[in-house]
Amino acid sequence: MMGGVPQPLRAMGAAAAVIFGGMLGLSLASSVTVRAIRAAADAKRKTVALPCGVCRGKGFYICKLCKGNSTIQWSPLYDPVAINPCVCPTCDGNRVQKCLNCLGKGYN
Repeated sequence: MMGGVPQPLRAMGAAAAVIFGGMLGLSLASSVTVRAIRAAADAKRKTVALPCGVCRGKGFYICKLCKGNSTIQWSPLYDPVAINPCVCPTCDGNRVQKCLNCLGKGYN
């Protein structure tokens, strides 16, 4: 053959493409199936579960570190000369934090 791909190499490339494509398709199908099963179980659990007592079913509550202010007063020294307002590291300035009891789901 002049300038072409040899027949054995072409066959090996086609076989590799079929195997790789099959593995990719199987992985995608199993991923979708597991997600669907997990979503169905979560929806069923949500209908029968009691709401979280800490966040009252919301999944979030006011940040306990900054108390909903979004900033904290911070100084690098023990006896501060100047106190700087900094963004709250717990809520990142969002003023609410995810409930640690229900992990933000709103139910137990």
